[in-house]
Amino acid sequence: MKKFYSVLSVLALAAMMCSCVSTKKIVYFQGADSLYQQAQQVMQQYEMKLKPADVFSQDVVMGTSGGGRSGSGSYLNSSGSGNMSNAYAYTITNDGYVVLPSIGKVSVAGLTTVDAAKVIEERITEVNHISDPDVTVMLLNARVAVLGAVKSPRVVNLTSERNTVLDILSQCGDIADTGLRQKIKLFREVNGERMMYEMDLTKSDVFNSPAYYVQQNDLIYVEPNKSQSIKSSAFCIIVKPSHVAKALLFLFLFFCKRHEQFLEDGWQVLLVIDGFEPHYNVNQEVEDKQADNYSQYHNV
Repeated sequence: MKKFYSVLSVLALAAMMCSCVSTKKIVYFQGADSLYQQAQQVMQQYEMKLKPADVFSQDVVMGTSGGGRSGSGSYLNSSGSGNMSNAYAYTITNDGYVVLPSIGKVSVAGLTTVDAAKVIEERITEVNHISDPDVTVMLLNARVAVLGAVKSPRVVNLTSERNTVLDILSQCGDIADTGLRQKIKLFREVNGERMMYEMDLTKSDVFNSPAYYVQQNDLIYVEPNKSQSIKSSAFCIIVKPSHVAKALLFLFLFFCKRHEQFLEDGWQVLLVIDGFEPHYNVNQEVEDKQADNYSQYHNV
């Protein structure tokens, strides 16, 4: 029976080893306790900049050449009125321009919404001789796509112009248990070129990454671990080592109280652990034990 309980101990140890995951792989911002004992200066102040294919609205509160101010809305519509209850939406062309009523083409690509509003104000003043227009520009179609090992992959619509990669992942339910927090990839189009940034969320220096603040049309991909990658492949059935160890451990615990019956029946116990097949002949142990008892009883 000593062999029996030795095997049981090995199985219990194997189950625990297979079930444990190092906290270094799942804890965010490691090293932040020491790094942020004193306040750290924010290295980057981020504002989104307008790009081709962006759609934005403009709302204009304008004065007139004769003084005073009119209502808000489009400064010139088809009837020439300065009172429109709604702002219009405009799409930036591939060459970075937007065509606005009465003032024509205005180059806005590469500008923040605040800077674009100032440029439009200057053009309104120049073309229509309006002394004090007040323009507000708002980006309408800003969004970020999130794929990979997150709990809820989706396209996230941005509700403000300052969003971090953590904000986006939070809206997707955080990274799944199968996701690698050390391998977060962000793809971004910059001046007609596609760039890739890689971030490690387990390190505290992620706040200094150029991809920490997202931009419109970014793509975030969370790489899954190897077991999830194999599991997701076609025509593949995978059994995790931890599940095998736990199943074997459960069987031995279930039959532990009945080992005497096994000995009487002379069952063969076979252990198969990762391809190693030791055989334990229970029937032989019964015969040896009976021989020892006979010798002691008859003083042989």
